[in-house]
Amino acid sequence: MQLLPPQKSEALALVLLRIGCAWFIFVWAVNKLLAPQQYQKLAKYYDAVDLGLWQVYAIAGVQIVICLLVFAGWARIVSYAALAAMHGFTILREWPKYLAPFEINDDGFPVNRNVAVALCAFLAMLALWLLRHRDHWSLDAILAARRTKS
Repeated sequence: MQLLPPQKSEALALVLLRIGCAWFIFVWAVNKLLAPQQYQKLAKYYDAVDLGLWQVYAIAGVQIVICLLVFAGWARIVSYAALAAMHGFTILREWPKYLAPFEINDDGFPVNRNVAVALCAFLAMLALWLLRHRDHWSLDAILAARRTKS
């Protein structure tokens, strides 16, 4: 039994995927505004870069704008790719952890389990970009449909 016709089912699935992917990065971006010193430390640790507070705020602002574009489904080719690229940068920086996903520290804590979540989120972002032409309930698609009716 099908609840929705295939086109509406695909559109709904992509709305859910779009919201989930954007939310994943949005939470991290807003946290940069709430705790910028943490991100200064992370940039120093991972990238050996000293960031000023204004730079952390600027990065967070750009990330938030991209997330809002993705939430709306606006400029899908660019915004969906930008979202995946942002997260892809994180994946690349932590690549060695992906080679040891089951590592346990001396306290018995699985230290690399979050990389599985991060990798799933990245793959979902790539899937969203690949399926962007089927995102019929995106702002881009709605505006394009209105233009063709006029």
